[in-house]
Order: sequence, then structure tokens, then C-alpha cells
Amino acid sequence: MVELAALFTAVAVADSAAKTVAHGPDGPVLLALSAAALLGAAGLHLWWARRHPHHPPPEPGERADGAERGKGVKKIGSPEPGPAAAGPTAPVSPGAEAPVLWRLRTTVREKPGSLAALCASLAGHRVDVISLQTHPLGEVTVDEFLLRAPRELGPEELRRAAAAAGGRDTWLERADAHELVDIATHVLGLAARTALDTAELPLALRQLLGRCTIRSVPARSGAARPPGEPVPAGGVLEETVMKLPDPHGGTIVVERPCLPFTPTEFARARALVELDARLDTVPATEGAGTRTPRRRERLTLPEGNEITVRRADSRDLEAARALHRRCSERTLSSRYHGPVRDADRYLDHLLSPRFGRTLAAETASGKLVALGHLLWDGDETEVALLVEDVWQRRGIGTELLHRLVAMAAEARGESVYAVTKAANTGMVSAMRGLGLPLDYQVEEGTLVITARLAPVPAAAEPTSGH
Repeated sequence: MVELAALFTAVAVADSAAKTVAHGPDGPVLLALSAAALLGAAGLHLWWARRHPHHPPPEPGERADGAERGKGVKKIGSPEPGPAAAGPTAPVSPGAEAPVLWRLRTTVREKPGSLAALCASLAGHRVDVISLQTHPLGEVTVDEFLLRAPRELGPEELRRAAAAAGGRDTWLERADAHELVDIATHVLGLAARTALDTAELPLALRQLLGRCTIRSVPARSGAARPPGEPVPAGGVLEETVMKLPDPHGGTIVVERPCLPFTPTEFARARALVELDARLDTVPATEGAGTRTPRRRERLTLPEGNEITVRRADSRDLEAARALHRRCSERTLSSRYHGPVRDADRYLDHLLSPRFGRTLAAETASGKLVALGHLLWDGDETEVALLVEDVWQRRGIGTELLHRLVAMAAEARGESVYAVTKAANTGMVSAMRGLGLPLDYQVEEGTLVITARLAPVPAAAEPTSGH
């Protein structure tokens, strides 16, 4: 009724003004000039609107201020953020690109409402919280988020949003679609993989803890076990380094220089290592024992001969030594880049599942004729091949290399590299045959070929946040 009264009042005022002008001496001229001014103003407004289009109205399920309904996560028992806690909302422009996944970790004071304020600050920049982990540390809490943020929102803006809500020591890195799973499901999946394959433990630890370096140090190394200070059964946590007893002997050292480990992460890693140790002690008669998969795959070479490709481990040590004895010095030198007499010394390391995976190619009679190694080298992955002389140039190395690269891609590796010599045309040709982007680097006669891996397709991404 108020709006109608205002409308009628405006009409009455306009009518009175028009009659006053019309009955004046220059009434028609003034009316014509007014009409021209109105038309000019309308044309100017139309031109301006086309050059500066308005943002589209909010979709169903969104509030008028642009914040989507249901977005943002709050800790159970924490109060909802009030209107003053929400920052400015960034509008979404038409045709905006797909959002980006981020992992963000920040430290806040342990007090009611701290997590709610952090989520509200992120939501003010249209950041969707996909999952959340909390690591209580007494007076402070480390909150770790998996975020879906607009592509135009950079890392500095995310850090400022966390700092505005009281976050400090903020750490940020890009995430991928593999991480779109809750932590319980993720840990159970890693445990299952470790139970089925003993070579999965280093990869499981890396996927559990994020970007880190994992080394298996033999028991004789004084760096990991100084005299009189053995690593206890429960392991040792030292800020950015954790040391865990290796079930196969020695020590597993995990380092993450840029981000300290929390007690929660240490407990998860220790539980995973303890599971691996317990499974290794189960008698083979109960279905466990050595847990390297023994699946065999038969391949027919272009010449018609059949070979078998399977996983290899320390049980193949004697067969691998016999392969070395049948190989020429040129072949061994091309593979190990050192004195030929030291070739056998590398086999204990290469065949251990703690350092990577090994594929073996054997004939129908069971004779080992080729080995392919996939070695975990910190954040990188190395591939290496050794093919007996009389079996070279028959496609065996190419078959092994394709399978090793597929394993690296399944382990979410970003790239693999091979160290060889430019004269080793077989290895160079096999790397080119992968059909992947290659980088070449030559240092002191050694050729390093790096292949960037294509990501393995991930599961369907959830469509709604929490």
C-alpha cells in the first residue's frame, strides 16, 4: 500500500508539472526538449549496459549475496558465523573456468568459534570446503582442508583469507581429484593395498602424508641408527622427520622439510607400518607370507616365441645373478654405469620391494632373460632395463617399460626418468615409443630422459559440498 501511495503521488506530481509547463508560453518547446533528453539518457544507459553487463542472478539454491546454500563446514558444537564474520563475496562471471582443488593447512587457537570463523572467511571468497581434518596440539589446532576454489583466486588470496580468520603458519599446495575421499576410506584403502603387496608400503606412506621423501636405510647405516641410540619399536617423531622400524630390517625415514608432522599423522604412519610387520610374520600356510603378487602374463613376441612377464623379488636373486653372468660387459656397463664386477652388489637393493618394483621376463623353460626396475627416488621415479644380449631387439624391453610406466602412473607419479648413454639406442628408442612428452639432459656423457606421465582417470567428483 505504501508503494502504491508513492506511485500515485509521483503520477499526480508529474501530471501537475506537465500541465503547468504546457499552459506556459514555451510549453510545447519545453516538453519536446524534455522528451529528447529522456531519449538521449535511455540510449546512453543502453550503450553503457551492453559494455558493462550485469552478473547473472543467483541460481536456485543460492542466496542473493552469492554464497551457496550449504557451503562451508563448521565444527560440531561451534556457533554459526554471524553476518559480520562473512567477508566480501566475489561474484562469478559468465563462462567462469572450472574450480581448482587446493590442500590448505593452517594453525589456529583452540577456542570455540575459531574453525567457524575460518570457514566463513573462506566462504566469503566462494571457496567450497570439501573435507576437513583437525590435529589438536594443546592450545592450538592444525586444521587441514581440501578446498574447491575459483580458478581466478590465487594462493596469496587463500593465505590472506586464512590469516584474516586467525590462521598462521599456513601451508598450501595444489590437490587432485584422487583426494576427493574422506580420510577413513582413504586410510582403509591404503591398508588394503599394503596387505596385498609388500611393495606398496612406501607409496602408501607418501599418499598418507602428502608430499614427502621416504628412504629405507639398512640397519648397518650409522646415520639412521647412531651407536647406542637404536630406533625404538614405536618410532621417533622429530618435527619434520619421523623414523619407523622397517619390518624387513633397518629404518624407514620420512622427511617433509616444509611442514612438521603432527602426532596424528605419526600415529597413522606407525599403524600402517605395524600392519605391514604383522602380515609379514603370518605363516605362509595361513595365506600370507611373502606378499609380492605372483601373477603371470604370457606374451608372444613378433618372432613367435612366448615369454612370461611377472613380478620379481628377492627370491629371484640367484636367477638374476645367472642373468648377469650371461650378459656381456657392454650390456652390464650400459645398465649399471660402473665397474662390471660390482653389478651383483646392486641386486639386493633392486629386488627389495622396499625400494620399488621389479618385473622379470622368463622363457617357457623358466630362464630369466630380462629385468625391468621401477625405483622410488624421493619424489621422482627411475626406470631401468636389463635384457640378455641374445634376447635384445625383440621387443622385450619395450614391453617391460610400458608396464613399469603404467605402474608409476597408478602410483600417481608425475614423471619417470631413465639414466643411460646416448649410444644405448635401444633404451632411447623404448622411451620414445611410450608416446609421452620427453625431456633430454646430457651431463658428462650421461643421458637422462624424463617422461611426463598422463594422469590416471579419477573417480567421479562429488557435486555437492559440505
